[in-house]
Amino acid sequence: MKNFIEEVTWRGMLHDVMPGTEEHLLEQMRAAYVGIDPTADSLHIGHLVSVMLLKHFQLAGHKPYALVGGATGMVGDPSGKSNERNLLDEEALRHNQNAIKNQLSRFLDFNSGAENAAVLVNNYDWMKDFSFLEFIRTVGKHITVNYMMAKDSVKKRLNGEFADGMSFTEFCYQLMQGYDFLHLYKENNITLQMGGSDQWGNITTGTELIRRTISEKAYALTCPLITKADGTKFGKSEGGNIWLSAEYTSPYKFYQYWLNVADADAERYIKIFTFISREDIEALVKEHTEAPHLRVLQRRLAEEVTIMVHGQEQLDNAIKASNILFGNSSTEDLKQLDEKTFLEVFDGVGQSEVAKADIEAGLNIVDALAANSDLASSNGDARRSLQANSISVNKEKVTEDYVITANDLINDQFVLLQKGKKNYFILHVK
Repeated sequence: MKNFIEEVTWRGMLHDVMPGTEEHLLEQMRAAYVGIDPTADSLHIGHLVSVMLLKHFQLAGHKPYALVGGATGMVGDPSGKSNERNLLDEEALRHNQNAIKNQLSRFLDFNSGAENAAVLVNNYDWMKDFSFLEFIRTVGKHITVNYMMAKDSVKKRLNGEFADGMSFTEFCYQLMQGYDFLHLYKENNITLQMGGSDQWGNITTGTELIRRTISEKAYALTCPLITKADGTKFGKSEGGNIWLSAEYTSPYKFYQYWLNVADADAERYIKIFTFISREDIEALVKEHTEAPHLRVLQRRLAEEVTIMVHGQEQLDNAIKASNILFGNSSTEDLKQLDEKTFLEVFDGVGQSEVAKADIEAGLNIVDALAANSDLASSNGDARRSLQANSISVNKEKVTEDYVITANDLINDQFVLLQKGKKNYFILHVK
C-alpha cells in the first residue's frame, strides 16, 4: 500500500483526520466513500477536491466509492447553507446520477475489473423503502437531540444568524448521512468517509452511529475548503459556477479560469488539482519564481486540469482560442471556433448587425469600417487606417479595395474586423 495520508498531506489536501486512520489504511486495502450532491447534472470545480481525494485513494491501492446522494438530495444539507435548497424528483435525480458517473469516469477507474475498481452507489436505493417508523426506531434512538444540536451546521441555523431557522427535514439530514455510513460499513465494508471540512459534523455522526449500533470503529477524513488569495470564492466566475460539463462552461472558458489564477493560488492548486509529482512541482515553482511573467505554473495547471476534464483535443482548441487574442493566429484558426467559443473569446467587443444580402452582394471594407463599426469615424479615417496597413479582416491584413463576401463568414454569421493590435469589432450578419 502507498501511504495515502502522506500523499494528501504534502499536497495540502488534508484538513482533519480521525486518529488511527493512517495506520488503518496501511494494514490492507480499504474502502472509502465521498458523498456527491446530485442537484445538477454536472459537477463543478468545487467538487474536484473530493474527486481528487478518491483518485489518490485508488492510486494508493484502495477501493473508492462515489455516493450520489439521491435520498439526501431530496432533503438538502444545511452545512454552510443559509437557505433550504430546492428538492428534486426521482426522475431528475436519476438523470443527474448518470451524467455525474460519466464525468467521474474521466478520473476514476470503474470498469477495469481490478479489485479496487471504483463503484458508484445511490443512497436512494436503500432509503426509498425505509419507513419513517423504521427509521426512527433503527437510527433515531441511537443519536440524541443534544448531540445533533451541538453540530456547527445546526447551531449556525438556529442561533439567529439566519432568519428562517431550520426545517425538521434538514435537521434530519445528519441522521440520514450517518445511516449511509452505517449501511455502507455493513454492506460494503467501507470504513472511511471523506469530504469537505464543512462535512466533519455529518461524517462523525456516522462514525458515532456505527460505534453505538454495531460497536465497530470507523474513520473520518476531511479536506480543506478551497479559497482564493484575494478572498473571493473559489470556483466562481462572473457568470457563476465553473462546470465540468462543456455545455455549461466551454473548454475555452474552463482553461482560461485556471490560466488566470493568482501566483499564490497557482502554487497551491497545482498540488491539489493535478497528479504531477512532488519533484516536478518543486521544479515548476522554482522556474516560476525566477520568471513569474511567463506564468509557467498557471499554464501547466490549466493544461493538466483541462486535459483531465475535457481531453487533449479540447485543450488544443482552448489554447488556439486563447492565442487568437494574445498571439499569432489566422483566418483558419478563427473558423475552427464554434459560435459559443467565438463569442466568449470576443466577449465585450462591439457588434453591429449587417444584412446577409449586403454581404452576398459584397461589402466594401471602407463602408464596413465607417458605416458599420466604431473603428473609423469617416470614410477618410477608414482609408488612412487601410493605407497605414493597420486593418485586418478575420486576422488577415487587407487593403482599401478589399470587399467582404460570404466567404469571410465565421460560423456563417460573423466577420471580425481589427484595427491595430487590440481594437476589434464584430459584424453580425443576419
